[in-house]
Amino acid sequence: MAKVCDSCGRRALRGNSRSHSNIATVRHQQINLQWRRLPGGRRRLCVNCIKTMHRDAPRPKTA
Repeated sequence: MAKVCDSCGRRALRGNSRSHSNIATVRHQQINLQWRRLPGGRRRLCVNCIKTMHRDAPRPKTA
C-alpha cells in the first residue's frame, strides 16, 4: 500500500543527505498518515487534513 493521503494526495518527499565529503545519499521524509473512521469507511489521512477537518467541523453552541 502506498503512503499517500486519501484526501489531499500528499506523498513522501525526497532529498539528499550530504556527508562531510559532500557525497549525496537519497533520503525520504514520509508524511504522518493516520487511520481515521469516517462516514463511508476507514481512510488514511495526513495529520494536516485531520487538523483541517477538526478545525472546520461545526461546534455545538453553548448557552
